[in-house]
Amino acid sequence: MRYALPILLLLTASVSASDLPTYAAPGAKLEKLWDKGEFTEGPTPGPDGCVYFSDIGNRIMKYDPKTGKTTAFRDPSGRSNGLKFDKQGRLIACEGANTGGNRRISITEKDGTIRALTDNYKGKKYNSPNDLTLDAMGRVYFTDPRYVGGEAREIDSESVYRVDPNGTVMEVISDATKPNGIVLSPDGKTLYLADNNGAPKGNRFLIAYALKPDGRAGSRKVLYDFQGDRGIDGMTVTADGLIVATAGAGKTAGVSIFAPDGKKVGFIPTPEDPSNVCFAPVGSKTLYITAGKSLYRITLTLAGAR
Repeated sequence: MRYALPILLLLTASVSASDLPTYAAPGAKLEKLWDKGEFTEGPTPGPDGCVYFSDIGNRIMKYDPKTGKTTAFRDPSGRSNGLKFDKQGRLIACEGANTGGNRRISITEKDGTIRALTDNYKGKKYNSPNDLTLDAMGRVYFTDPRYVGGEAREIDSESVYRVDPNGTVMEVISDATKPNGIVLSPDGKTLYLADNNGAPKGNRFLIAYALKPDGRAGSRKVLYDFQGDRGIDGMTVTADGLIVATAGAGKTAGVSIFAPDGKKVGFIPTPEDPSNVCFAPVGSKTLYITAGKSLYRITLTLAGAR
């Protein structure tokens, strides 16, 4: 169901990004690790200590911090975007639309076998799965907007879905116009969602949904409105519940850090427009950022959630 949006606005004009702390560790600087991508996205820590990320030119890449080398892990990738490993060490990928896109959620078993976790909702192909997050029960929440790709759409809405371990798929959010980045709070009780619509008057919101015990979305609050700037693409959370999100373009490009109430409390500028972030290894203070054609890294005073 779609309904009027109850909006709590915390405007970017109230605080200049240059006045906010970066939360960088003493002496830490943003380091470029790799810059040969077409459009990088979806970084995630792997069980082997490497950082996996999508190059939306149709590859999944693997960066090894021990050697400093970046190699192709999967080529082609089905136009992968958001990536996450589950507790069993299996890679779950949002595979999008456009040429070569599979429009599904895939899972790569530890032996390398790739299969669809879900490739349709009620018999209709997804628009273009974009980003995902997993809860403590192994349920996968994923967003399904359509930004690119000329394939015929089979689903009119752009929604958030949940895939349960038994394969059941449920639509949990249908009131966002372009659901994009998604992440759970450390306690699993709040689902944060980016509604990132690039239309001239499109929504560019950071939204919080209270999760019910059964995993369905409950009450909804708009925490932040980017207004005319580029909204959130991807995000993660810190151990103490801060939201670390990629947004902005050009002079405003960077990683914005928000308190759970939506107050912007930090900002890390990036030389390219950022797309997504992760802490790696899990629970560490090392933040990896995909931006433009590149992969970056910086050490913070903040630790990622476990």
